[in-house]
Formats: sequence, C-alpha cells, structure tokens
Amino acid sequence: MAKVVNLRFHDAGKPYRFLAGDLKLTVGDAVMVNTALGQDIAFVVDEPFDLPEDKVDDTILPVLRYADEKEMEHYREKKERERSAFVKCLELIENRELPMTLVEAVYSFDGRKLTFYFTADKRVDFRELVKDLTSCFRTRIELRQIGSREQAKMVGGLGICGRELCCCSYLDQFLPVTIRMAKDQGLSMNPTKLTGTCGRLMCCLSYEQAAYEDANKRVPKVGKKVKTPDGIGVVIYSDLLKEKVTVRFEKEEETEMQVYEASEVSLVNPPQPQCKNDCPRKRQLSDKQKAEKEED
Repeated sequence: MAKVVNLRFHDAGKPYRFLAGDLKLTVGDAVMVNTALGQDIAFVVDEPFDLPEDKVDDTILPVLRYADEKEMEHYREKKERERSAFVKCLELIENRELPMTLVEAVYSFDGRKLTFYFTADKRVDFRELVKDLTSCFRTRIELRQIGSREQAKMVGGLGICGRELCCCSYLDQFLPVTIRMAKDQGLSMNPTKLTGTCGRLMCCLSYEQAAYEDANKRVPKVGKKVKTPDGIGVVIYSDLLKEKVTVRFEKEEETEMQVYEASEVSLVNPPQPQCKNDCPRKRQLSDKQKAEKEED
C-alpha cells in the first residue's frame, strides 16, 4: 500500500493526489510539489490514506517536502502581487471598454507566468489587452475565459442552504444538471429556488436523482387512475421519499381522500409495452392485414 494525500493549490479547486511518503501530514499543512510549471506550494485538504500499489501510476508525483518560512513568505508576496495585478487589469479593461468580467489573477510560483480568468457572454477580442498587460508586467500573460460555475467556484460564497458552496468545498468536477431532475423530484418550477449563486441550476439537484428515478418506477404519478383496496380513484399527490400516494374518490357528490402505500395501489390502465418490428404481436397483426388485403 502507498500513502497518498490530496492537495489543493487554491482555496477552492480540484484536489490532486500526491505520494505522501514518510511525511506525517495533517490538514492545512503547506508542502512543495512539482507541477508542469515548476515547483509550487500546495495545501493538504484530507488526511493521508492508503492506496493499493496497482492504482498508483506515473501521474501521482511525490510530495517533495514541507514548505519552509522563506517559501511561505514568497507565497504571501505572490498573493499581494496577484491582488495588484487584478486591480491593474481591471483598469485596462475599462479603458478599452471590453465586455468581460475579470474573476481572478494568478501568478505561477516562479513569477514567470500570469494568468487572468474572466467571464463574458460572447467571444472577446483581447489581443490589444494582452499587449497592454505584457508591457505592464513584463512576463508571460494568459487570458482564460471560464463559465459562470467556474466563477462561483473561484469567488466562493454561501448557498441558499446556508452552507459554503459545494463547488468551493469539495466538488472536483461539474456534473450535468437538467430541469428534468427538478420535475422528477416534484420541486417547484420557480427559477429563484432552483438556481444557485452562479445563475445556473444548482448542483445539488443531481445528488439524489438516482433515488428519485428508482422511486418513480414504483410510485404512480399525479393524475393517474389507480385501483386501491377501497376502490378506484385518482392520484392527487405522491410522496416519492416515503413512497406514498394520496388518492381522491368521488362518491355520491362527496369527495374522499385516502393515503396509501405505493405497493397497495396499481394502475387501472397500465401502459402497454411497445413492440419492436420483430415482436410476435406485431407479426400477427401484419399477417392479419395481409390476409384482409388478399380477400379484398
């Protein structure tokens, strides 16, 4: 077994696996690691854990050492330079009246590359802006356009649940989220309740989607006519989590409602399975149609 640890290079972002070796790392420790841009500081986000040797490949690099005080001082200076670069880039964007929103400025640890992240509704011609930034900072400049979800991940914030945004705390990738998920879960189609800080559908809609899809196979939908122990009625409400349905009965000018377990009711007219071209029922109908044509 190999000792592995998850590290992050920013406060919020995707964690990367590194070999911890003999280092006794704890959450929050600053360490030095090798990256594609040279050595950089990363921070421990989880306690080290064991990983089978067959799952360790060349992409999992070893942690070099603890970051010393000199390297931490350089890291703090880098953060100050990033804040100054962010303000200067905002001024240049306003001067050129570019339709873009600056999100973050990030220096590489050695200071040889400066990356600006921004959002925009459409493609932006920032070639002149790059020239301005290059002449100002005298280093390699990269402008990278990101989406609204990536922006929320970098900026951070609190969700409507009152907790830190999932994308800032532990999500390492964005899964597809659709409005169909909200419908399957019986949620209100109010956009203000379904959209997150980023303005897109909330990521948490996908967390329990598999459970709702499984329950939907057993629980009749609202409006369906069902057969119950007390007769035939219409489903007016379904509780997918408890797998219960509320059924309405029309009896002698009176309306009666009862709650049943989903297993106690059944559809009056269940949908017929669709036949493929080669199913026996369809072949039988086809032969019958042919015989009628021959008689005509």
